[in-house]
Amino acid sequence: MRSEVRSVRTGGVPVVVDLTDDCAEFVRPETDGLLHVFVPHATAGIAIIETGAGSDDDLLVSLGDLLPADDRWQHRHGSHGHGRSHVMPALVPPYASVPVASGRLLLGTWQSICLVDLNVDNVEREVRFSFLAG
Repeated sequence: MRSEVRSVRTGGVPVVVDLTDDCAEFVRPETDGLLHVFVPHATAGIAIIETGAGSDDDLLVSLGDLLPADDRWQHRHGSHGHGRSHVMPALVPPYASVPVASGRLLLGTWQSICLVDLNVDNVEREVRFSFLAG
């Protein structure tokens, strides 16, 4: 297994960050196997979605509808509504795995691997890429 941690700057707003190019670069020297992407944070997740056509914004709006930044949350430290960020990984898990063949991610035509972060209190995230040879 080969593994690498990369830093991703997310800023201070809810965001979907496309990691697909980083993932493709990481697996390029490999042959066949499995890419595992993991974010070791209690308030971020990894999603495989279409980006660039509004789906990433739709995801943020949907998460905002499901998990509003208000006072309903028991977990109350941090910014207003921060508790929602701790619930989000139950809906958008902190990991994803993608098959790799001949050094290429076997994603569908419109699929991208994305970091999803609603936590406005942390502006930098770590993402671990791991490759398991097949």
